[in-house]
Amino acid sequence: MSITTTTHLNFQGDARAALAFYQSVFGGRTTIASYSDFGMPKDTPGADLVVFGQVESEDGFRVMAYDSPGAPAASLIGTGTTRREHGTTVTEQSSFVAVRGKTLAEVEVFWNRLVVGGSVVEELAASAWSPGFGMVTDRFGVTWVLDVAAAG
Repeated sequence: MSITTTTHLNFQGDARAALAFYQSVFGGRTTIASYSDFGMPKDTPGADLVVFGQVESEDGFRVMAYDSPGAPAASLIGTGTTRREHGTTVTEQSSFVAVRGKTLAEVEVFWNRLVVGGSVVEELAASAWSPGFGMVTDRFGVTWVLDVAAAG
């Protein structure tokens, strides 16, 4: 048996821009379909919003995104804060996206791209459990945990 888990992010109109940003960070191929692609009349408000979007790279990165029309803002990404305090993560967010690499050099490439326009929660640096660990909330409100797999 083999399964794949893919993070699915819900936005209110930013899915297309977020997917373009994640493709610029992680590379890969972007697939986007709008509501009008699935039959909504093109002149209907929101018809150009993303009903299905995905970025998928050769090295295994995959994220999906969607514009949730009419969803209350509190149910979507970007609500709540995250900070590090006394060596712990204090957050009001229900989830983070975790990306793990094999080397610090590999992870630093993604880190340096994700932090542009974002807010660093914890700088990428060696930690007690990893040769590299950092947290950033990107410009779309998604909090990412990037780390290097511990030797072992």
